[in-house]
Amino acid sequence: MKTDYSFVRYLSAKKTVDDRALNQHVWRAMAEALPERARILEIGAGIGTMVERFAKNGLLDGAVYTAVDNQPDNIITARQRLQHLNKNVHLETIDLFDFIRREQGKQTWDLLIAHAFLDLMDIPATLPPLFSLIEPGGHFYFTINFDGATIFQPTIDPILDDQIEQLYHRTMDERITDGKLSGDSRSGRHLFHQLRQAGGEILAAGSSDWVVFAETDGYPADEAYFLQFIIHTMQQALNGHPGLGTAQFADWIRQRQQQIERGDLVYIAHQIDFLGRVPK
Repeated sequence: MKTDYSFVRYLSAKKTVDDRALNQHVWRAMAEALPERARILEIGAGIGTMVERFAKNGLLDGAVYTAVDNQPDNIITARQRLQHLNKNVHLETIDLFDFIRREQGKQTWDLLIAHAFLDLMDIPATLPPLFSLIEPGGHFYFTINFDGATIFQPTIDPILDDQIEQLYHRTMDERITDGKLSGDSRSGRHLFHQLRQAGGEILAAGSSDWVVFAETDGYPADEAYFLQFIIHTMQQALNGHPGLGTAQFADWIRQRQQQIERGDLVYIAHQIDFLGRVPK
């Protein structure tokens, strides 16, 4: 079983999972709303998988795409992955709030993208400064917003499985970053109200669930690693939790890892995508 994990490899393994998950109704609405020669900004851009998705679907033609992330390894990897694309893709390692302070009042973008990112933030506090980066009448595309369901099959122990899921979600709700709460295990459903409260208009929304299972030849692409990373993340979040027996939780983790090795584990996570507009 793995003992070392790479976040960059996880982001790469996640791409095929996200490709299936992204809500196609919301995607099409976003593509139709995109103006010619669009100025696109993606925050928390990771290793550039959304840029690749836009390029594959012809949405980069004539566009200028700016992608920022606060992790240097992510941007280094993105530069390697995207080196074949045109020069109108700009990548930068920078903290989101440093970027907002630098750019606020100087320039705006036609489309703001946050992919699998907002549920890590204090969303009500973050939306107003984010919206200030959007051109009046411009759009936001917020995808893979987690919404309160982590499902593993087959069941190990119904009571224990449910307890671990609830405790894991609580770690999201209680996450502290820079002394402030910065997470929401039900961000998807809450965004309907939060986006409107911040002045946004929702134009399209739909589920974007992760569904991962082994096919005839095993898990697709590198999705076994994706699953291993998810289990590792849960282990890191709940190790030593007073609500869980140490030996019992360690055995649960071991059984889930073995299920991945056998191709038995099915993983489902409920999420929601949004397309919206800010007022002119």
